[in-house]
Amino acid sequence: MCRNIRPLFNFDPAATDAEIRAAAQQYVRKVSGYRTPSQANQAAFDRAIDEIAAATRSLLDTLVTDAPAKNRAAEAAKAKARSARRFQ
Repeated sequence: MCRNIRPLFNFDPAATDAEIRAAAQQYVRKVSGYRTPSQANQAAFDRAIDEIAAATRSLLDTLVTDAPAKNRAAEAAKAKARSARRFQ
């Protein structure tokens, strides 16, 4: 999995449309092998991002869990601490 795609489910506050679109863009970049597509491929690239973002939003809206929502700030702090330990 691309390391820039982060879990988006079960967070408080919920994932924004911008976060979902960014994850979709990273996925399309990874799958296509293009960071920036050529003009000839731009429409297909954008269409794929839109479709994947819509599917992701649908998925996140229908998933259910009994687990309490995770706090974004606390999870970010944990990730930062793990990174600091890894690169000491």
